[in-house]
Amino acid sequence: MSAPTLLLLRHAKSSWDEPDLEDHARPLAPRGRRDAAALGARLARRRPAPALVLCSTSQRTRETLALLDLPRQTPVRFEPKLYLASAETLLRRLRRLPARERSVLLIAHDPGLDQLARLLAGGGRPKALRRLAHGFVTGALAELRAPAAGWRALAPGSAFLERFTRPRDL
Repeated sequence: MSAPTLLLLRHAKSSWDEPDLEDHARPLAPRGRRDAAALGARLARRRPAPALVLCSTSQRTRETLALLDLPRQTPVRFEPKLYLASAETLLRRLRRLPARERSVLLIAHDPGLDQLARLLAGGGRPKALRRLAHGFVTGALAELRAPAAGWRALAPGSAFLERFTRPRDL
């Protein structure tokens, strides 16, 4: 059986037009909407599409997801515990995934997502590792190959970073 694929996506650029708005309710900025749509076009060319999406409940993660234009039948789970979750919390959640899920997209926030990508990537393509080293910017996507043994085997250094795409790379 092939190794599962893990896609880690930081929500696109959020708007700060309303500084008094609660953080959870902050929407995307116009640039964020453009970046998410461009990333969606790239993901549409990727086959197969993610079999499952785990998404934070914040407004900006929901909007990012909507702009990705994934197939309608893709199961999506909005999980409150993903909002501003630590790397450890995200890792625990991923380890609970059923083995049948071969490709999962996780849409969440920094710093937890950045820390998780760095924690898991025990190796990778040099270009992808260099890009990740410069930071997990808004709208960036890390594509990791998880251990062939499955989600329960996710551990520090157990994944391979295939690609790291930033909005400016699209």
